[in-house]
Amino acid sequence: MESIDDLFRRLEQLNEVGAALSKERDINRLLERILVAAKEITHADGGTLYLLTEDRDHLRFEIMRTDSLGIALGGTTGNAIKLPDIPLHDENGRPNSAMVAAYAAIHDETVNIVDAYTEAGFDFSGTRKFDEKTGYCSKSFLTVPMKNHENEIIGVLQLINAMSPKTKEVVPFSHADQRLAESLASQAAIALTNRQLISQLETLFESFISLINLAIDEKSPYTAGHCQRVPELTLMLADAVNATHSGPLADFHMSEKDRYELKIAGMLHDCGKVTTPVHVVDKATKLQTIFDRIHLIDTRFEVLKRDAEIQALRKQLALREKQDAQAEAYIWKDCHEEIRVLEDEREFLRKCNIGGEAMKDEDQQKVRTIGTSHRWRNPDGVLTEFLSSEEIENLSIKAGTLTQKEREIINYHIVATIKMLEQLPWPKHLKNVPEFAGGHHERMDGKGYPKGLTKEQMSVQARAMGIADIFEALTAKDRPYKAPMKVSQAVSILSNFAKGGHVDPDLFQVFIKEKIYLKYAHAFLDPGQVDAVDEHQYLSAN
Repeated sequence: MESIDDLFRRLEQLNEVGAALSKERDINRLLERILVAAKEITHADGGTLYLLTEDRDHLRFEIMRTDSLGIALGGTTGNAIKLPDIPLHDENGRPNSAMVAAYAAIHDETVNIVDAYTEAGFDFSGTRKFDEKTGYCSKSFLTVPMKNHENEIIGVLQLINAMSPKTKEVVPFSHADQRLAESLASQAAIALTNRQLISQLETLFESFISLINLAIDEKSPYTAGHCQRVPELTLMLADAVNATHSGPLADFHMSEKDRYELKIAGMLHDCGKVTTPVHVVDKATKLQTIFDRIHLIDTRFEVLKRDAEIQALRKQLALREKQDAQAEAYIWKDCHEEIRVLEDEREFLRKCNIGGEAMKDEDQQKVRTIGTSHRWRNPDGVLTEFLSSEEIENLSIKAGTLTQKEREIINYHIVATIKMLEQLPWPKHLKNVPEFAGGHHERMDGKGYPKGLTKEQMSVQARAMGIADIFEALTAKDRPYKAPMKVSQAVSILSNFAKGGHVDPDLFQVFIKEKIYLKYAHAFLDPGQVDAVDEHQYLSAN
């Protein structure tokens, strides 16, 4: 007979388990805790936890434990349960009441069996085969249906061989065991359903984020994958910092909840790009809008060449009465020279249109000279300057393919991102998403945008995302205006950014020391981009 003290102790244990179950986020660990707790409370040697499959017509083995045999399968063990699902109905649709676990689920009834070898009405042939194979003796069974808060069966908890705490012999499960197991099964079912609902909501939420990123990618194939790669690299760096126990970042700690928050922020860091015009995002050349306008300039050069030839022919005709062959030859020579100059200028403008890292001052001046020194007759028959002021502005862009106005349009995406994210009613565990996502274009020296924050005003997470955003952009192979950099070149540029107050030098040290650049390269870059990096020249002496 169980004492009152023992019963109270088990009730306290049940309460503690219930509280612990409500806090567990990982479903596999949650399932394990349910079974282990049930075994402990009822002093069972073994047990199995089944869950209903999506078709609600089978029970799937999720967790198996037998202490005396050292069996631990399913859950976080990494050892799969290689047993078929238990059907709740046969091929004719009749209830499978011969199997104890199926019976409990079908009839919503706890089954307490004193001795499986003498019990009539259930099929224990599989159990006997197991016993013959292992030398085990499966005797007492307690099989409890698990119902959630909507009174739906979601699984079955089965316990085997209650052990007497005093004699360690197999005994029947007592009435108290059954009531405690039923109470635990009820709490566990609710905790499990809540965790599944939360997981479903998180999956749905992440799917909406992926939908936004897909829309951005569909707008511009040139940045496809950026919104997926930046979160991955950010988490690689943040995890490395989290594992650091010395140096200026030793106090940084990140829980699983913190990590999930950073993941969501990374996925949303460019959501404001949905507001960015496609022709600006996709601007592969300086004159590109809906199409590359360099071809219009090509046509103008052809018009100037034609006009030069017509003018030369007219001069030759004027000399025909004098029949001055030498003068005609000079005219034709001058014409060919003029055409050669025009072709050189056309080739020069074509190269300027491609863009690059830096354009010389003299080349910018040459663009202006070409644009204003020629006249051509436009389709309306009006004699006008060869290049418009807008074309001269674009062809004279110092670096890249964007004008200052277009850069401001691109930069606005981060303002839009912050505005969009600050409108959402974030739960407590995601409240920092706007700050993490909105800070990846800030600089440590306060010269970034949109808020001009300094290092001290930014979280480690936002600073880490800033490094990830830059490194991904430097090495990306889908940008329209540049070829993808090799890893060594990107690391070198990032090092200069760290020295110049652009990115966090402490984070850069972790980025190099923990070989985050290399882990990312192996995962996402082409093999031809992965070259040797001399880490010693970047690591500080401290």
